[in-house]
Amino acid sequence: MMNGSTGRRGGGRGRVRAVSAALGLLAGALTATTVGASPAAALTPPVAITADDLSTWQTNGIVWSMAAGDGIVYAGGTFSRLRPPTATPGTNEQPAVNFAAFDAATGAPTDCSLSFTISSGTATVRALALSPDGETLYAGGQFGAVNGVGVSNIAAIDTETCTVSNTFKIGVSATVRGLAVTDDTVYLAGDFTQVGGQPRSHFAAVTTGASLLPFTANADEVARAVEVTPDGQNVLLGGDFFRINGTNTHALAVVNATTGQLTKSYPGFIHNNSTVQDITTDAGGFYTANEGTGGGVFDGRIALNLNNFEQRWRDTCLGATQSVLVHSGVLYSGSHAHDCSSMGAFPDQPRKHLLAQSVDDPKLLPWFPDTNDGIGEPVGPRVMAQTSSGGRHYLWVGGEFTTVNTKAQQGLTRFADGPDTGVPWVPNVSLSTLTPGQIDVNWQTSFDTDDGELTYRIYKDGSNTPIHTTTGYSVFWDRPQLTWTDTDVNPGETHSYRITASDGPNTSAKSPAQSATVASATQAYPARVRSDGASLYWRWDEGTSTFAHDSSGNLNNGFMRNGPAYRQTPAAVAGPSTAIGFNGTSQYAYSNRLNPHPARFTVETWIKTTTTQGGRIIGFGNLTQQNSTRHDKLVYMRNDGRLQFGVRSGSARTIATSAAYNDGQWHHVVATQGPSGMALYVDGQLRASSILYTTNDNYPGYWRVGGDNLSGWPNRPTSNFFAGQIDETAVYPTALSASQVSAHYALRNG
Repeated sequence: MMNGSTGRRGGGRGRVRAVSAALGLLAGALTATTVGASPAAALTPPVAITADDLSTWQTNGIVWSMAAGDGIVYAGGTFSRLRPPTATPGTNEQPAVNFAAFDAATGAPTDCSLSFTISSGTATVRALALSPDGETLYAGGQFGAVNGVGVSNIAAIDTETCTVSNTFKIGVSATVRGLAVTDDTVYLAGDFTQVGGQPRSHFAAVTTGASLLPFTANADEVARAVEVTPDGQNVLLGGDFFRINGTNTHALAVVNATTGQLTKSYPGFIHNNSTVQDITTDAGGFYTANEGTGGGVFDGRIALNLNNFEQRWRDTCLGATQSVLVHSGVLYSGSHAHDCSSMGAFPDQPRKHLLAQSVDDPKLLPWFPDTNDGIGEPVGPRVMAQTSSGGRHYLWVGGEFTTVNTKAQQGLTRFADGPDTGVPWVPNVSLSTLTPGQIDVNWQTSFDTDDGELTYRIYKDGSNTPIHTTTGYSVFWDRPQLTWTDTDVNPGETHSYRITASDGPNTSAKSPAQSATVASATQAYPARVRSDGASLYWRWDEGTSTFAHDSSGNLNNGFMRNGPAYRQTPAAVAGPSTAIGFNGTSQYAYSNRLNPHPARFTVETWIKTTTTQGGRIIGFGNLTQQNSTRHDKLVYMRNDGRLQFGVRSGSARTIATSAAYNDGQWHHVVATQGPSGMALYVDGQLRASSILYTTNDNYPGYWRVGGDNLSGWPNRPTSNFFAGQIDETAVYPTALSASQVSAHYALRNG
C-alpha cells in the first residue's frame, strides 16, 4: 500500500507509484476464420509487454516502492539482503538494507548501496520518486538514517554519486507512503501530522530545498498516494480519508497544486470501506488502484479524465488493487483479483495478480503473467515501475510474492516488450462422427499468457502439412470450442488428427493423435437430441483430456476437473459412444460459457450408480472452480437413491421420485421447468411434478455435472459429488414435452 516512481531522466516529470455487459463480452469471445487468414501476431494489441518473466535478482523481504529512470530501477521496502535469480533463500546473499538499485536490462544490482535504518522499530522505505531531471532520488518511509546520515522519514539521494543529501533535511513526524516531484516541489503523503514542526495532516509539500510550503490539504485519515497532473496545476490525492480541509471527499480528491484547496471532491464516489492505494496518469487521464475491506466493497480500478476529473470507466473485479501503471495505452495493474465475473470475465477462483486493460475500456486484455500472494499480508504485487534501456522497454514489479509464473522468485520480477518466448498450451482434441461421410474435429482453444488470438493448424493421418488453418480468441477462463468438419472421408474409413496452436513466433507441440471411424449411418439418439434443440450436448467420448466437446452445434464445451474416468463402457445408448465416471468426492465438469439466466429449461442425462452417499448430478451455479454460492436448477440423488429436482423460487422448491435408482443400471433422467411448472422424468415416464413453481433464481452461471454445492437443499445427501457413471448429458432452452422425453428414451437401443 504505497507509492513508487517511473520517472525518466530527460523525460517528463517523475511519476510516483505504490502500490456489466458480462454476457456480451463472453458471447463475443469466439472467433474463427478459414484457411488463408492472417496468422496470429506475437502479442495481441494493444498489449506491448510480454508475459515472460526475465531473470532478476531477488530480495529476502517485501518490496514496497520503486522508481525508475535512465535504465536504472530503484527498489525500497522491508528487506535486508539480495540474492541471484535462481538462488534459494539464505544462499549467495549480499547485504541490502531496505534499498537496492538494479540495471533494468540485466536485473542485476548496481554498485549503489544505501542502508535505511532506524534506532528503534522496523525501518522501511515506502515511497521512491525521481526528480524530473533524474539527478535526485527522493525516498520516504519510516527511517532515521541513510548510510548513517541522520534524516527523519524522508531523504534525497544524488543518483550520480549514490550519496544522501546533507542539505535536504526536514522532519516528518511519521511514515511517508507517497511522493510526487516537480522541478521545484516535493509532495508527501502518509501517516504524519507534522512536517518541519508545523501542522500538516497526511499531505504536505516542501521545496526541493526542504522548506515547508503553505500548501495545505489536511486529511482526516491516512494518505497513501499523491500525483501531480501533467499540466502541474493540480495534485491528485488518494488514501483512506473521508475529508480534505473539512470537506467530504472519500479516498480521492483533486486539489490546487499551490494552495491545496479542493478542485474536485468525490463524496460517495468510492465505497466507504474502500481506499485508494495508488494513482497514475497519462496525457489524458488518471487511474486509481483501490482496495476494499469486507463484503460488497470496491477493489478494482477507475479511469478518470483529466479535462473534467470525471469517471471514464471503472471495473468491479474483487481482489484489492495495489498498483497501476500506463504504457502505450494500456493500464497494467498489480492486485490479487479473484472474481471478475461482474466484468464478464473469470468467476471467483484462485487469484490472478497481474492484469492489463486499455485506458479506454475496462475489458481485461489477454495478458496474464502471475505471482503468488507471498509473505506479509499477503497480496502479491505491491508496486510497478517502467524504464527503457538498450532499445527495450522494461516493466518491473515488486511486492510480497515468492513465485512468478509458478517458479520461485521473491520480491522482484521484470518483463519486457520482447521477444515473446511463451508457447501456447497444446490443444485438447476430440473427434465425433454423427453424420455419414464426415468427421467433426473439435478442439478446446488453447491458452497463451500474452496472446488472445491464436492460430490453429490441423494435421491429418500423420502428414506434416496442415489440412486446415484457422484462428480463435481465448483467455484462461473462456476457452471456447472450435470445430472443423472433414468431408473428404468415406463411411467406414478411420482417420487420425493432430492440432497445433501458435501465437506467431511460438508454436505448441502437436496434440496427441485422435482417431475416429467415419459413420456409415446416422445415429438415432444423438440426432433426436440435436433436432429437439439442445443448446449443450456432452457425449463424454474424450480420453485423458480436460475437454468435453459439445455435439449440439452450439460450441458450448465443458471442462472436466480432477481426472474423471474416461471412456466407460457399456455406454447408456447404442453406438460407439462412451460414458464418463465420477468418483463422488472431487470430480466434475462445468460449462466453459457463462450462460444467461435460463427462465425455461430442460436438463437431461443418463446415470448408473450404486452409491448410498447421494450427490449432485447436474445443475446450475455461479462458480466453476469451487462450490457455487448460488445454485439451483439441479437434480441430485439422495442417500436412499431417490432423485430430487429443485429450483429456487423465493426458497428451495423441490419434487422427488418415490423410487430409488441406485441399482447399478442405466437410467434416463430428465427435469424440466416452464410455464406449466416442474416435471421430473425417469426412464421416459413422469415420476414427479408440480404446477406451483414456474420461476427460478435469476443469475448468469455455468452448467455443472457431477458435483456442486447442495447446502440448503431438502434431504441433502452425504456428498455434494455423485459417484457413478454419467452419459449423454444435454441442456435445452425449453421445457421438453412428455412425448419428446419418451421418444428419447425409446431410442436408447438405436
